[in-house]
Amino acid sequence: MIRAPRYKLHLRNRNLRLRKLRYRSIVVKMKKQKEPRGRLTAAARRAQLIEVGRAVFAESGYEATSVEEIAARAKVSKPILYSHFGGKEGLYAVVIDREVERILGRITEAVSSGPPRARLEQAALAYLTYVQEYPEGFAVLLRDAPKQSSEMPTLMHDLADRIGEVFTQQFGNAGYDSKIAPIYAHALVGMVAFVGQWWTESHKAPPVETVASHIGALAWMGLRHLPKRPTLLE
Repeated sequence: MIRAPRYKLHLRNRNLRLRKLRYRSIVVKMKKQKEPRGRLTAAARRAQLIEVGRAVFAESGYEATSVEEIAARAKVSKPILYSHFGGKEGLYAVVIDREVERILGRITEAVSSGPPRARLEQAALAYLTYVQEYPEGFAVLLRDAPKQSSEMPTLMHDLADRIGEVFTQQFGNAGYDSKIAPIYAHALVGMVAFVGQWWTESHKAPPVETVASHIGALAWMGLRHLPKRPTLLE
């Protein structure tokens, strides 16, 4: 008679523990069932990794960035990153390709129509607008390619080559030797790139339109009086 209450209390406590365990199991199952709905699709995951990779490469550079850091920032495992890009260099190549195509598309559109000086100004404006809207992408483009890769050229050099292709046709139409177009393409890209870097780092930078107009004026005054066959002054 004395043990009965204790036995009943033991059973009550045991039932409470079992109820808690069942409740926890139900909660875990419900969470597991909801997880697939919250998972990103393969395309969305790839896009997320590209965005995260771009941010990390911009902050640390290629050499100082690790796969572990990118995976941790994206909150995924390393195998997921490898499955999408094959490794850090593969992700880096995709990031660079997207940034080059983005800026090249803007510049190509800018120089496709209008008077010559307006084209120069619009090209400079397109470049600086890209710098303003995509500072991380611009930071990645300013950095050199992986040291272990001898096939991947310096990125700004590659961008100038691509722009040189646009300049070649324009020079030919103006009666100049199209073979010299890459010289001016590299000169202009270098000028705008350094101005863009200064502009992003300046605390009291003038408006983007003002900077573009000055770059356009400087380039135009040079190209306007460009001789057909320039020679060094003695």
